[in-house]
Amino acid sequence: MEVDPDTGEVELTRYTSIDDVGTPINPLIVEGQVHGGLAQGIGQALYEGFQVDPESGQVLSGSYMDYGVARAGALPPLRIELTEDPTSGNPLGVKGGGESGITPATAAIFNALADALREVTTDELPMPATAASIWEAIHQGDRV
Repeated sequence: MEVDPDTGEVELTRYTSIDDVGTPINPLIVEGQVHGGLAQGIGQALYEGFQVDPESGQVLSGSYMDYGVARAGALPPLRIELTEDPTSGNPLGVKGGGESGITPATAAIFNALADALREVTTDELPMPATAASIWEAIHQGDRV
């Protein structure tokens, strides 16, 4: 991950995921599911912010023009590895795999951000960690 201190923009340079799905019946489908989960988790960490007007309760992010989602150009090359540790819980030895990237991706992004910003702030960033909120965290001490 690289963070531009002048804009707060984040560039993800690479991402590696290792998942235990038991015995993958079709590894290509599982990889696609993991890619989708990673995109969803990265999007949740950096882009997806639901906004509501505090006075009226009106939803302000009711369309994809107003609600940030991770797009292909924002995602880094995703390296996916599958480990095979079959479960004894079913005859095929399979485990779930479609959602495996979502939760770890969000945590990995925030840990990488904490590491990248460790010299300027130890404050917890809001989710999503938008360029504006990252810029604010970087420059919070610059104001007089």
